[in-house]
Amino acid sequence: MSTISVTPPQPDSETIEPEVGALRKRLKVLRQGDSGMVPIIIGIIVLGAYFQFRSSAFLSSGNLTNLFIQSTPYMLLGMAEIWLLLLGDIDLAVGWVTAVGAAIAVILVDVQYHWPWYFALPLAVLATTSIGALQGMVTIFFKVPSFIVTLAGSLIFEGVALYLITANNAGGSIPINGGVLHDIANVNMSPLFTWIFSLAVAGVMSFFVMTKDRNRRTSGLDSVHVVETFIKIGALIGGAVVLVFVFNANRGTFIVIEGMPYAVPVVVVILAAFSFILSKTKIGRYLYAIGGNVEGARRAGIAVNRYRLLAFAMTGMTAGIAGLVYASTLGGISSGIPGGTLVLYSVAAAVIGGTSLYGGRGKMIDAIVGGFVIGVIYNGMALIQLTASIEYIATGFVLLAAIAIDSIARRGAAAMK
Repeated sequence: MSTISVTPPQPDSETIEPEVGALRKRLKVLRQGDSGMVPIIIGIIVLGAYFQFRSSAFLSSGNLTNLFIQSTPYMLLGMAEIWLLLLGDIDLAVGWVTAVGAAIAVILVDVQYHWPWYFALPLAVLATTSIGALQGMVTIFFKVPSFIVTLAGSLIFEGVALYLITANNAGGSIPINGGVLHDIANVNMSPLFTWIFSLAVAGVMSFFVMTKDRNRRTSGLDSVHVVETFIKIGALIGGAVVLVFVFNANRGTFIVIEGMPYAVPVVVVILAAFSFILSKTKIGRYLYAIGGNVEGARRAGIAVNRYRLLAFAMTGMTAGIAGLVYASTLGGISSGIPGGTLVLYSVAAAVIGGTSLYGGRGKMIDAIVGGFVIGVIYNGMALIQLTASIEYIATGFVLLAAIAIDSIARRGAAAMK
């Protein structure tokens, strides 16, 4: 009797070696330029190690807390700029709009008016939102590049900010005399609430990371390995615990100073709200679509001009919030506010974090990372007593490197298609 040999089906290479298949996918993503936050995090570690080597005070709890406070205005300014960068537009007036918002808030609550904060602060943000919308209307109605309109706006609102400040104080400086506006950057949460808030934020972020990765694996899309998902969750929880220990350490010399500054939760809440808008709502989907291909979005029935105007208004609103935090960190407002430098830092924070200057790619978390990088450079160079000129040069080189990486990534992504 003849026998029939049956050769069992051979599994493909990815079935035999799932880890190798996942690694190949990850390398493909890296070649396309989507390396995520990895290069930025490595850069922060390198900078931190250098500054700690030059000055042992860099990693002290007091200095790290100051670093977070100093970084919050840059983070908010970066978020303000991202609304327009997603569309391929830009706002060169955002620094001076921030100054206008800060001046209005300080004048209303602390000069001759003494308004309650719950009227004064929203009115200041409403004013900057209107400024953003006005610049958007001029850009859209006259079909002028946003670069030109906001360049003119930077001159106009520089004059407005300086007028508001000098008209209300002959010395050109208006201090904040306590109150909610002062407390944003100068008062801390209790250690217990610092624990509760930090772990709650880490838990919510971990839930979204796990859900997103699981949904991508279920749908068969390119996704990270489950082990990498747990590594990210562990990093989130571990980072939250480390920050709690930093914030809850006693930073005082004569009195006990501990807890998370309120400026940090303010930024976290705004980040969560804006990230939700971009990732979970029609507004966000349309903004990405317009930034990716404006003509295609128009043919798909998207009211392009309406959403461009909304983005300008959101930029103005976020700049106003940044102005409140900036005034709180300074303890007031003065005619020496570096509005032009704040404009550059706003773009730098967004681009260093990974937002594309060409539109269609970016997240609000980019501004957090980029703003923190700027804060590290600013804080570290002050500690080792380098001049402001070196600070600007270093920040410029970091921005140039980020732009170069973005350009190379775009070419790499196009070549892989």
